[in-house]
Amino acid sequence: MSVKLSLLALLAEAPRYGYELKAEFERRTGEVWPLNVGQVYTTLDRLTRDGLVEPTGDDGGGHLYYCITDAGRAAATQWWSAPVEPAAPPRDELAIKLALAVTMHGVDVTTVLAVQRAATLRTMQALTASKRATSELSERLVVESLLYAAEAQVRWLDHCEQVLSVTPIGDRP
Repeated sequence: MSVKLSLLALLAEAPRYGYELKAEFERRTGEVWPLNVGQVYTTLDRLTRDGLVEPTGDDGGGHLYYCITDAGRAAATQWWSAPVEPAAPPRDELAIKLALAVTMHGVDVTTVLAVQRAATLRTMQALTASKRATSELSERLVVESLLYAAEAQVRWLDHCEQVLSVTPIGDRP
């Protein structure tokens, strides 16, 4: 997730101070990815250094406001028009766990799969309830993204079970 570009997009709407940016980001994403306010201010420092934002003064209450520069607006506009490129694959703890489980003696892979399936189904139920409870389009889209990822995990667990059903334990490396 690009905090930098998200903050630029929010600043393209209006000048804001750090905590406002944090709160607005979290509101629009359904608080799924909370930001540390220190991370916001560190990012604002970098954006200032790079000429993408500039401080515009404070409100008298100690809040330093930032506004986007022309270069920052161009970067935000470019972000909207460019696809999100896949990053290097993140380490997937579940894939690692199953890869090791099928190679370890004494590990009941079927139980590992069943436990994970139950947890993922609980997650899907919670996400579905969250989706029903929101009227915010931005929050709904974020929740649906997480819901689709959970559904994909269940499909992958189904696949793993199918592969294990036709591959005898002794044939595994």
